[in-house]
Amino acid sequence: MWEYTDKVKEHFFNPRNVGEIEKPDGIGEVGSLACGDALKLTFKLDENGKIADAKFKTFGCASAIATSSVLTEMIKGKTVDEAAKITNKDIAEYLDGLPEQKMHCSVMGREALEAAIENYRTGGRKKHELQGSIVCTCFGVTDIEIERVVRENNLTTVEEVTNYCKAGGGCGGCKGEIEKIIEKTQGKKIK
Repeated sequence: MWEYTDKVKEHFFNPRNVGEIEKPDGIGEVGSLACGDALKLTFKLDENGKIADAKFKTFGCASAIATSSVLTEMIKGKTVDEAAKITNKDIAEYLDGLPEQKMHCSVMGREALEAAIENYRTGGRKKHELQGSIVCTCFGVTDIEIERVVRENNLTTVEEVTNYCKAGGGCGGCKGEIEKIIEKTQGKKIK
């Protein structure tokens, strides 16, 4: 069983900002019901260009609910540029940490925020699409996403990558490719 912090439990049992904003300025939808996690984030700007309101809908575990709740709290009052600087580490730290196996929930939150910001900046003309080549077909994770979580979180093992973005957590056929991406990104051989 995972150990959850008091903040994770608080945001799971009493999530903030659940729902969907009518006529939002930004909409971000990420994840997949096929892999068990999905998140929709919406936000509305005020007359000064700051995020006045943010809401979420998620299908996922306690960590997915807690990270989504916290994310909406974190972005309120920020400009879009300020909100764009929020990382998955920031989300996890705000919750006083997450179990290693649940870090993918903080990554999903960051991805939803990026998708909502992209939606806002393009005026809704562009749908958020995966960048790069699919490495993990079970969970639809690309080489670019794997490189990013490795670099931003200083990951060195396939197991850590799986914890952060689920890649390698299905059939396992992509583990060799994930090792190569880690080696390339970290600039050293995996032992």
